[in-house]
Amino acid sequence: MAQNDWILDVLSDLNAFAVENGLTALAEQLDDTKLIAAAEIASLRNEARTPTNGNKTGYGPNPGGFGKHQHA
Repeated sequence: MAQNDWILDVLSDLNAFAVENGLTALAEQLDDTKLIAAAEIASLRNEARTPTNGNKTGYGPNPGGFGKHQHA
């Protein structure tokens, strides 16, 4: 799910702005938000790799909408 990684860059940029402008509470909150976003993105990646219904070759619905299963 590399298409979701851009949000981490945006959060880093917002954090840098907050730090540079003395917005300490906001900077701390953005640090927390970046951690949550990274965890959720990692979770999505793990879900995409987990076989469904015990099928060793089929995976869950493709987030791009191109078919229901991927096959090795």
